[in-house]
Amino acid sequence: MPIHPNSHVAMTDRVQRIRLRWLLIAGLFGTVQAQAQTAPVSPNAEYTRPEVAALQGVVPTPPIRLRVWGFEVYDARLWTRLGFRHTQYPQHPFALELQYLRRLEGSAIASRSIDEMRRIGSLTEAQAQGWQAAMRALFPNVGPDDRITGVNLPGVGAEFWVNGLRVGAVNDAAFARLFFGIWLDERTSEPKMRIQLLQGLQP
Repeated sequence: MPIHPNSHVAMTDRVQRIRLRWLLIAGLFGTVQAQAQTAPVSPNAEYTRPEVAALQGVVPTPPIRLRVWGFEVYDARLWTRLGFRHTQYPQHPFALELQYLRRLEGSAIASRSIDEMRRIGSLTEAQAQGWQAAMRALFPNVGPDDRITGVNLPGVGAEFWVNGLRVGAVNDAAFARLFFGIWLDERTSEPKMRIQLLQGLQP
């Protein structure tokens, strides 16, 4: 069968259009892929969290894991400024972050906190009841990856954040001293964890 002289040109044009279309698609996909691979991810994203951003100049310590009877409970770390002295922690603004690894009830966290605070110093029954009620209102039930952060406000008290949202404060400097003392005071029930948490910080 004879071939029309223009049919070869038409076929060539069609092939070229198909090739061009695939090149454009491939080029577009390659651009999107390259953008996805090179999209900047800030290594300092954690520093923009509102609970620590207000504490200008703070840097985190390495996370220290708490294990109780073989169960992993949480990873703890401090956010402190240069010049922070752990023996004078009530006088410094800082944040204590707990990243939970298992499910715990907020009421149990509050109750345990009071028990641990009694180890650090004396408190009246009225203080214990009032502080426990305050913590029960502030601390939710938590699960893996939930984060509770306490911020020490020298001479004022402590405010609390849950997963980056401020949930409230206990405006009592005595409360803040005993609460953060659970981790920072020499009378803590977890002395090994305290040593690891404070490693590299000034005494």
